[in-house]
Amino acid sequence: MRAYDIIQKKRDGHVVDEAELKFLIDGLKDGAVSDYQLTAFVMAVFFRGMNDSEVVALTNVMLTSGIVVDLSDVPGVKVDKHSTGGVGDKISLPLAPAVAACGVAVPMISGRGLGHTGGTLDKLESIPGFRVDLSLDDYRRLVKENGCCLIGQTKEVAPADKKLYALRDVTATVDCIPLIASSIMSKKMAEGIDALVLDVKVGSGAFMKTLDDARVLAKTMIGIGNEMGKKVVALLTDMDQPLGNTVGNALEVIEAVEMLRGKAPADYTELTLALTAEMLVLGGKAPDVAAAR
Repeated sequence: MRAYDIIQKKRDGHVVDEAELKFLIDGLKDGAVSDYQLTAFVMAVFFRGMNDSEVVALTNVMLTSGIVVDLSDVPGVKVDKHSTGGVGDKISLPLAPAVAACGVAVPMISGRGLGHTGGTLDKLESIPGFRVDLSLDDYRRLVKENGCCLIGQTKEVAPADKKLYALRDVTATVDCIPLIASSIMSKKMAEGIDALVLDVKVGSGAFMKTLDDARVLAKTMIGIGNEMGKKVVALLTDMDQPLGNTVGNALEVIEAVEMLRGKAPADYTELTLALTAEMLVLGGKAPDVAAAR
């Protein structure tokens, strides 16, 4: 098996199987496949796309490139939320403690900025002395003790995705549905959750500019999750204007604190409530969204 042949196969629009994807991803990890070869493959995917089986296979290969966290000693259903990224989107900051306070554990491995959006980790690190580079042992302990924990992607969790994520960011291949879906879901399936709520942004400030594209991305990620035995719900949310009143890491942290005090802007408050309600239903703490709110 050669990287050249797999790149050519995808370039010509054919389906690649899980063994071929594993060859590329394993080669990326051990240096047998170069960055420029992976970039060529990613660009071929950008133009040719992937079918459902390829996306699930790529997710699984990246997921199993590292360890899958075991949180079986944490009682109850473990639920996370993921946003595809938008301007002023600081929802994870108040959401995790709010959901935990209602009795649902929230294990969250968060990301950094991708493309034009700031990441949850970048926002947290604007707090002087705040650390997101915790070990997996600390992560497990804090989820069990506090009901929630937000950390950065460690070298043990989906390491192949971390490398691919960086390549996409510098090669204009960020806004590619199969790559977005497999990247998000490989990390989420590795963090020890039972269920997931997706906030799929759509609009001029999002990676998905149209409702049709956002719907395809949402369905793709739901399909991956269901294939892996997880409950997944997606909301399509507006990103034609910034969320809340602030943009910028430190400013967004301040607004997140205001959210927890009940003093945040209406749009930010409404979306936070909508997402947390879905999480409480999946976590078995409320029979429906209305009761959860």
